[in-house]
Amino acid sequence: MFLIIAVTVLIFLVIFQIAKASEYVAVLKGEEKSRKQDNKINGFLMVVFLVLGLIGVWYCNEIYFGKTLMAHDAASVEGARVDSMLMVTVAVTGIVFLGTQILLFWFSYKYQESDNRKPYFFAHSTKLELIWTIIPAIVLTVLVVIGLRNWFLFTGEPPQNAMVVEVTGKQFGWIFRYPGKDATFGKKYFKNIDNATNNLGIIWEDQMSHDDLVLEQTMYLVKGKPVKFIIGSRDVIHDVGLVHFRMKMDAVPGIPTTLWFTPKYTTKEMKEITNNPNFAYEISCDQMCGNGHYSMKGVIEVLDQEEYDAKMVGIKPYYYAAFPEKDPSMAKPADTLKLAAKPVEAATKVIAKM
Repeated sequence: MFLIIAVTVLIFLVIFQIAKASEYVAVLKGEEKSRKQDNKINGFLMVVFLVLGLIGVWYCNEIYFGKTLMAHDAASVEGARVDSMLMVTVAVTGIVFLGTQILLFWFSYKYQESDNRKPYFFAHSTKLELIWTIIPAIVLTVLVVIGLRNWFLFTGEPPQNAMVVEVTGKQFGWIFRYPGKDATFGKKYFKNIDNATNNLGIIWEDQMSHDDLVLEQTMYLVKGKPVKFIIGSRDVIHDVGLVHFRMKMDAVPGIPTTLWFTPKYTTKEMKEITNNPNFAYEISCDQMCGNGHYSMKGVIEVLDQEEYDAKMVGIKPYYYAAFPEKDPSMAKPADTLKLAAKPVEAATKVIAKM
């Protein structure tokens, strides 16, 4: 620590001494002559910086591109549209960026101060202003239209065969609810929320809620089957971030939002594609929501239809968590024997009457 402080102070002292020495040299040589010499040095350094900067950009891209999400396809069919949109935007802005920066540094070198050249001044050019106003406006309009078209697709109505999952954010985790065999969610009311037995505030008097399935932190989806998210929040504003699917949507208290997409690869397939045996689809919170924001992470497991069916069969309706005495699988042995004896008694009575 002391070494770092000493080196930092030494660097500042060196820079200060160089600056003072430059002032003394300027006084000895003359201010105008010193300024022209500095201009030549700065013009040369501009070109050096341009070349080294471009090489650095290319080198960093070679090293780190494989670690970015763009190194692999989007994991959803609709997410491919987002990738395409991003590449078009990067291409357009990249060409403009490279062109303007190359011209900027080259002009700084080419047109440095010279006694043999006089500057040309003009106060106004309608032609130039039209060029740099109309062309960017047209390009940006096209990009915005493409973005709006995709946005209306993602937030519109999904195909009829889409499954529906309710996603609820809370500090600091995720709750997922699936409709049961009736394909309808039961009603809920925030005042009914109880972290122990009713973390969504479901109204148990609503018969439609009795077969709903509720999971926390882990969601199961089916490869190739569209899924619609009905998104909400239990407390503050969160944001459903689905980086691998290239999707995201705000989770707002009291205002449901929707989003749909079609998973393209199972989790197992993505492990092979990414060459990462520990790969997992992530659902993150992309909106600062409190002290535990960093830990608000869920997992999405994409399965084949058969694997999905087998997984969901083993999950009990959430209704039985609130009322375990009504769970058929929790019936006492004595009750089971009584239920089994009833048909026998009925049969005996019929035989007796005969």
